[in-house]
Amino acid sequence: MRVVFMGSPDFAVPPLQALLEEHEVALVVTQPDKRVGRGKRLGAPPVKDVARAAGVPVVQPRSARAPELLEALRETGAELGVVVAYGKILPKAVLEAFPRGCINVHASLLPQYRGAAPIQWALAGGERETGVTIMQLDEGMDTGPMRKKRALAITANDTAGTLFQRLAPLGAELLLEVMDELAAGTSVATPQDHEAASHARMLKKDDGAVDWSRSASEVDCHIRAMDPWPGAFSAIGDTRIKLFLSRVAPEASVAEVGAEAGVHAPEPGQILGVDDDGLHVACGRGAVCIAGLQASGGRRISARAFASGHALPTGAMLRAAEDLVGGK
Repeated sequence: MRVVFMGSPDFAVPPLQALLEEHEVALVVTQPDKRVGRGKRLGAPPVKDVARAAGVPVVQPRSARAPELLEALRETGAELGVVVAYGKILPKAVLEAFPRGCINVHASLLPQYRGAAPIQWALAGGERETGVTIMQLDEGMDTGPMRKKRALAITANDTAGTLFQRLAPLGAELLLEVMDELAAGTSVATPQDHEAASHARMLKKDDGAVDWSRSASEVDCHIRAMDPWPGAFSAIGDTRIKLFLSRVAPEASVAEVGAEAGVHAPEPGQILGVDDDGLHVACGRGAVCIAGLQASGGRRISARAFASGHALPTGAMLRAAEDLVGGK
């Protein structure tokens, strides 16, 4: 099938590669190049690099409503638009530029977690599974009828980063199945239950602030959901620390570490100690063990190595989330 592909980040690369192997990609539409990193070097979206390597034309409109975009889409003669993490809501004119409309690869089990950050918010919400939905796009935010979806279990070690890596190829696989069904005339579009919908808004840097008053399970999910961006963070004094590689500490371990440190009734955010397993911190209920730490401007290292160069005294308090939001 002749298609136009619209997408931008790494998550969109496996679906694009699958289309390049099995179908005819007439055009790739992606976001404009942006300045990235400390050197503010101009960087291209990952999808652009893949398209150029395959010899596929690329356009990078600043607006999805640009008249020149609509003209370029119509000139392709494509039957279908395929959208994967493009980053812009498409207007009706774009959706209707193709005889078969546009389908979207969305990284959640719709109608749950509609929006820009479904992977992160599903993980932060303590979900035990997530997945991919292929839907027919309409003018709403992930509100169109669903053509197919497939679940994926969330493990205790998953981060947002590892879920991205696992869901992207699943999305590519499901996309090809739906396209085969569209070609055969067997694909069925099922309306979403809008009353059961939940939303996954775009992440902000301040979303990384850890609320130690929550349970250990909730704190653990939050830390893993913010990895790699924006990164969960807290602070001891004026030293801000990013937190990675979290797990819920077993109750027996919490009691043992606390007893060794002389902390028998810890407050949320209180440091229970640092050992080879990581930094042990009390939560509103239970405790977490955090294996990876990163100081501002530094690199991610083990908690033990971090403690060798930074003060993490047992009994000290990590600051509350409300004290950290906004760069305080």
